[in-house]
Amino acid sequence: MLLAVTACSGDAPARTASGAPEATFARIQRTILEPQCVSCHRAGTSDARTSQLLLTADSAWAQLVGVPSTQVVARADGLQRVRAFRADSSLLYHKLAWVPGHHSRDYGTLMPMGVTQGLTAGQLEFVRRWIEAGAPRTGVVVDTAVLADARLQTATFTPLAPPPAGAGIQLRVDSFAVAPTMEREFFVYRPLGNANDLFITRIQSAMRPGSHHLLLYTFDEANRTFPCNTRPAANTVRDIRNADGSLNLLNMLPMACHVFFAGAMTPEFDFRFPPGVALRLPAGASLDFNLHYVNRSPAPLPGEAFANLYTVDRAQVTTVARTLNLANTSFTLPPRTRTTVRTVFPMAVRTTVLSLTSHMHALGERFEIRVRRANGTESLVYVSTDWEHPAHTVLDTPLVLEAGDALVSVVTWNNVRDVPVRFGLLSTDEMNIIFGYAY
Repeated sequence: MLLAVTACSGDAPARTASGAPEATFARIQRTILEPQCVSCHRAGTSDARTSQLLLTADSAWAQLVGVPSTQVVARADGLQRVRAFRADSSLLYHKLAWVPGHHSRDYGTLMPMGVTQGLTAGQLEFVRRWIEAGAPRTGVVVDTAVLADARLQTATFTPLAPPPAGAGIQLRVDSFAVAPTMEREFFVYRPLGNANDLFITRIQSAMRPGSHHLLLYTFDEANRTFPCNTRPAANTVRDIRNADGSLNLLNMLPMACHVFFAGAMTPEFDFRFPPGVALRLPAGASLDFNLHYVNRSPAPLPGEAFANLYTVDRAQVTTVARTLNLANTSFTLPPRTRTTVRTVFPMAVRTTVLSLTSHMHALGERFEIRVRRANGTESLVYVSTDWEHPAHTVLDTPLVLEAGDALVSVVTWNNVRDVPVRFGLLSTDEMNIIFGYAY
């Protein structure tokens, strides 16, 4: 029985004609590259000519290991097709990793193309361990037992439980699909129906993997001109792109009236204001719920999101906070150039900053937030190198800025494309925004 189970599992080490165990790379070639990659990456195909990569048995190892990537973003990041001992610097690993949320950089379409599922979790781990073991051409360096994990590459997601009755409200966007190799961004207008002011002391959110951001906006109530004197249809999804990828300008009109209220750029987020401090939502408030997902795989990606706003009685609030939304929308990134832009945001009144985060897109390499005092001295208070899920820094000791002091964004992008890039909504555009909470 044990022999039968072992044989049927497919995980027993294969043997060569001489009886020796099959080399780790030979197994990768036989069970992964040959059945899933060679049909495109063989001599004479258009894919092979475009990628300059052959994955047939006579060529694969020499064309993978130690060879610089030809994909423009990966090359700019210094990746090799396979960098020995470094899976995180190996384009092959990133291309095979369909795990939602894995990709913080745009290295192109995931592989294999033209299928509805990628490698199993065991196969991906087998490749990763081979690379981490030095990516040798010969020898057995990975235990084939890891191949027993036949699960598809998925990331778990637990829906966010709502606040207890009377302690807050939950906003949610139920499951939706993001088309293969596409991104999807949309809004859903949610009237809250609150008869009295709400005071928010905790903001919690959760998104299925693959998300770029979750944002909640109020509206500029002082502006009564079109389109700010109207409101979108309640509880209706408004995609900012049409099915062909073009922008839907009608659905984008309300964005001119948005005032940032809360948000997160990580799959899970939980922020609590200090005791006595809260955000205020006026009676009869509404929020525009904004989600942005990027799907680089050739299979549909499910999305879903929750946001909890925990409330307290007005009597417990001594200080009403506000959101920071400091943006530079007037920059141009020349093609094939690394560019750093410095933007100064002076404070008109004494401001106490409680937390900070950044917002840039896929060409962003580094986002610094600095404090510039009125006397000209500067200090660094925040750094992020992850455009997709930037750090949200809670300042244990709040940062006090006097009138005349400033926050400064210093953002570095590497535009590896052949065209200039400017501020915009798509992940192929760029952004330069400081978000945070203050009073």
